[in-house]
Amino acid sequence: MTAGGAPKAGRKEWIGLGILALPTLLVALDVFVLLLALPHLSADLGANSNQQLWIMDIYGFMVAGFLVPMGTLGDRIGRRKLLLMGGAAFGAASLLAAFATSPGMLIAARVLLGVAGAAISPSTLALISTMFKDEKQRATAIGLWASCFTLGAIIGPMLGGVMLEHFWWGSLFLMGVPVMVLLLITGPKVLPESANAEAGRIDLPSVALNLGTTIPVIYGIKDLARNGWHPLPVVSIVVGVVLGVLFVRRQRTLTAPLLDVTLFRHGRFNASLLGLLAYSLIGGTVMLLMTQYFQAAQRMSPFDSGLGLLPGMAAATVSFMVCPIIARKVRPAYVIGAGLVGVVAVLLTFSQLSADSGTATLIVGFAVFSFCGAPLVALGTNMVVGTVPPEKAGSAGALSQISNEFGAALGVATLGTLGLTIYRDQVHSTIPAGVPSAAADAARDSVSGAAASAQGLPERLGDALMEPVRVAFTGGIHTVAAVAAGLIAVAGVFFVVLMRHVPPIGQEQAPAEDGTEAPQEQILAA
Repeated sequence: MTAGGAPKAGRKEWIGLGILALPTLLVALDVFVLLLALPHLSADLGANSNQQLWIMDIYGFMVAGFLVPMGTLGDRIGRRKLLLMGGAAFGAASLLAAFATSPGMLIAARVLLGVAGAAISPSTLALISTMFKDEKQRATAIGLWASCFTLGAIIGPMLGGVMLEHFWWGSLFLMGVPVMVLLLITGPKVLPESANAEAGRIDLPSVALNLGTTIPVIYGIKDLARNGWHPLPVVSIVVGVVLGVLFVRRQRTLTAPLLDVTLFRHGRFNASLLGLLAYSLIGGTVMLLMTQYFQAAQRMSPFDSGLGLLPGMAAATVSFMVCPIIARKVRPAYVIGAGLVGVVAVLLTFSQLSADSGTATLIVGFAVFSFCGAPLVALGTNMVVGTVPPEKAGSAGALSQISNEFGAALGVATLGTLGLTIYRDQVHSTIPAGVPSAAADAARDSVSGAAASAQGLPERLGDALMEPVRVAFTGGIHTVAAVAAGLIAVAGVFFVVLMRHVPPIGQEQAPAEDGTEAPQEQILAA
């Protein structure tokens, strides 16, 4: 027993955590291996550019759209039951994807994979909160769980590259089958069942409104980031927002809502979700700009560009494991705040890069960025699931992950678009004479277009084209990094000021003089 009366997790719970890590790692692997497989499967299946986009994007749309319904469904029917159902569906959909014979068949398989992935993710997090009642152990377990996402980014490119070298593209999807079989065999033995015994039926109109909110907004944001401003994505976002308002209103009238909006009365819950949103907004954009810089400005292959991110992923993995231990002695807000100081310092360094800086500064800087940002992800997620009642753990886990989905999409749409605007403005009048008009137009459109065009030009002319492109793209990085540093600084100050009274992990919260929660909790809950 702990000082607060919570039982300690034993060997069975830690083995269960290892079982939960496998499908989590697999869901993370899915995105990274598909990036490598896309050229191969597109050539084999004859997928056009529009079909390729849907093959890539539909998985994320389904995950984002079904996270809340699946999190709530797990609270009702049992998190273990939903996890096993999701695992079985993921394995079956992986087989379908591996042996797809047309782009439409593969897109359908990706739809099923997304729905199954949405069932797996909140279930694993909810089960962790059930298995690890002790605050210190739960924080460590969540840190290990979060590290699975970065491990997926580390293992994915290397494993995918090896498998594509020796097997066909479908073999990448087959990796999920034995993992899910292992989950189905061992899960009932080592994972406890937990559910909300008082939960009512799933409200199907709420499910429809949730899907109508999430998927159009995510689609609209991604389309704006990819193609710029035009009517369709704007209308899509507006429709999603309107349906979102209707969704919230309906939840307030139901006795058994799909999403309990009273969760947002918890101060730690709100602050943690906002922190996760802010960091994912910045982190996704930084990764996008780095890979573009590696591939376009430095002419690195996609595989080599992925390797350039590995030190950052490894640093994040270490930080996920270390920060919960530090937070046992130091208040979590201070651990997170200190990390965000490091994030801001890296972003300010990026804002001073020159076009000739090379890749070393970015690689090392991203490693520091990832190490310093990981405490917000690990400790923030712990606060999200640790603040709400146990019967709401599935919903809380779903919301923590959907904040990451929205943050990443929003970051690319806003900061990514800002960087592209700066690039186009600076490169427009600096392309040297003698460059063919088609290549010049491609360079003015995007850095990737410039890189593709330069490959078809004589070496000297291609180098002459890429020089102003590198300068302009670096200018875009300067602006994005400076704006991102300001956003993270504001978010960090907000978080530390409002959460500074939260005690170190495992210590009791000191009540206010009137016996209520600490003052900042009241402010955030207002």
